[in-house]
Amino acid sequence: MQLEALIFDVDGTLAETEELHRQAFNETFARFGLDWSWSRELYRDLLKVTGGKERIRHYVDGWQPNGSAEALARVAELHVEKTRRYTDLVAEGALAARPGVLRLLHDARAAGIKLAIATTTSLANIEALLKASFAPDALSWFAAIGAGDMVPAKKPAPDVYNLALKQLGCDPSTCIAFEDSENGVRSARAARLPVVVTPSVYTDGDNFSDAALVLSDLGEEGKPSRQLAGPKLIGQIVT
Repeated sequence: MQLEALIFDVDGTLAETEELHRQAFNETFARFGLDWSWSRELYRDLLKVTGGKERIRHYVDGWQPNGSAEALARVAELHVEKTRRYTDLVAEGALAARPGVLRLLHDARAAGIKLAIATTTSLANIEALLKASFAPDALSWFAAIGAGDMVPAKKPAPDVYNLALKQLGCDPSTCIAFEDSENGVRSARAARLPVVVTPSVYTDGDNFSDAALVLSDLGEEGKPSRQLAGPKLIGQIVT
């Protein structure tokens, strides 16, 4: 079948956003008087749980930090403030698209291939990233958007991909999903989509055995991507 659409995850795939998310979480905790500080090592572990509110609850349940009871009662408030702080940081120009992303988006649009988003993050975060780091009208480039606040279940459930496919009106066999994490691959494969993975700084140790292709990035003119043999060979050039 002819290729009809490319469907992209956001965090870690379109841009290396997770460090900014971690900063926004930590600044929010301080604002709420919580002495929590998520290190990079801890955050790598917490990213196994998708969704900001879910991640906070998982941290409280697993680590039982000071102020847990109060935090559980205010998870929604914490997440609203964290989203506000994250979008402010993005608007300041703190992020850029990953290598090859803008090139591929422009090439696909020129070829008449539809673009879509399927992500666990919120619509507000998507809009902030696209406007600040891609182009003022970048949201209009995408014919369909499936976000975490639009579906009952987040990744690794297939809900966001199924929503994007429904909006596109495309069969999964005519689309390609782009992901950076194991949960993302599981979500896309559950929606019967082939997946191309570009591991991010937080997901380079994930299991990508169900992906059709694993690349270092999407490649720029004069600086092609490296094809990676699998999660145990991340960073090695396949010969």
